[in-house]
Amino acid sequence: MKIVLLTPGTGSYHCGVCMRDNALAKELHRQGHDALMLPMYLPLTLDEDAASPDTPIFFGGVSTYLREKVPWLRHMPRWLDRLLSSRALLRLVAGKAAARTGGPDVAKLTISMLEGEQGNQASEIEELIAWLREHARPDAIWLSTALQAGMARRLKAELGVPVIGFLQGEDAFIDGLGAPWTERVWKLLGERMRDADRWIAPSQYFGELMANRSGWTATDRERLIQIIPNGISLDGYVGTSSRPEHVIGYLARFIPGKGLGLLVDAFIALKKRGRFPELKLRCAGSMTEADARYVDTLKVRLREAGCEGSVEWYPNVSREEKIAFLEGLTLFSVPATYGEAFGMYVIEALAAGVPAILPNAAAFPEIIEGTGGGTLFNLGTADADSTERLAEALESLLAAPEKARAMGESGRAAVQREYTIGRLAERLVATTREMIDAPQPVH
Repeated sequence: MKIVLLTPGTGSYHCGVCMRDNALAKELHRQGHDALMLPMYLPLTLDEDAASPDTPIFFGGVSTYLREKVPWLRHMPRWLDRLLSSRALLRLVAGKAAARTGGPDVAKLTISMLEGEQGNQASEIEELIAWLREHARPDAIWLSTALQAGMARRLKAELGVPVIGFLQGEDAFIDGLGAPWTERVWKLLGERMRDADRWIAPSQYFGELMANRSGWTATDRERLIQIIPNGISLDGYVGTSSRPEHVIGYLARFIPGKGLGLLVDAFIALKKRGRFPELKLRCAGSMTEADARYVDTLKVRLREAGCEGSVEWYPNVSREEKIAFLEGLTLFSVPATYGEAFGMYVIEALAAGVPAILPNAAAFPEIIEGTGGGTLFNLGTADADSTERLAEALESLLAAPEKARAMGESGRAAVQREYTIGRLAERLVATTREMIDAPQPVH
């Protein structure tokens, strides 16, 4: 089977979706399929070698933006589009692009992309179709996010292949656009998502949320949404029999929504209690220039509390560094305060045998119940309540090393059994074959 994955790149920081798609493309190759990963908007920033390193970038961020802002450039010559979509130029502008996730310009561009063949980037959709027809000839197309749904109608009509998409935390981005854009985007998204054959949600929680926010009926949800948990590559995870006793770890982007500030406050509270004087906090993950400014505020908070020397920071780590980081932890926590669609970092920690302490919210209960790899705590109505509850949960497991070790081993076994990239690929291929073999409606 020949599958094309269309994956939006970030250009400047590691993106969980990009890394998942890259691992998925490699696994599809290993299983005997022909998988081609095509970046959109910006170059991919990965923690390992790219599965498809020499492919062009479609909907280059600069040309896509110019088509939105300058009407006479909506049919720019191909040579100019290629120039504006060069990797060097796109990486140059990527840092500023990463900091812009809201406002009217981003909202209008989002709407235009969802409008597909009726939007200002219609010519770029036709260029993509022409390239796919000449160079790829896929049996199916996978979209990394629902925000690409505007392309599904034309891709299906012109190439005659199933289009399957992934749901990956789009709600936080859409809600961040603000009024009046948020409502308009949700309405348009609900309409355009119906053009695809199937949407894959990584959790029951997120599948239901996206169906409800998109205004779908129960029938729509049952027909179009399928739950398939994410998976990771276990290459490089060797396991370790010895761990430090009192090291708490965080692995996610350095932003407030992932709960980094909450974890820092809980760590400070634990240090003040003095029960574990050697306690350390290690934080790894993606960090942009804007994120670095946020981290600086946390360092000030730690310095004022006298804890700065007990915290280590590891921004933008490679895959090898990430695995080594995880295997040096006692406990793991990313206490995300928004509705996390899945939390790939949880599976990565469990693969290393590290138990996770997570909020009793969003997709986290499904992961903990499915793996036995940790414990949940309830977020409070105030920041101080959440801090206290997280500190209590962390302290409880630090004081029970045998219990923590058993949770970690349970989590590791569950990941090896159900949450590998191999299992994910097998499930997705089975769904894709079902779509290919399904009788097509007569128009």
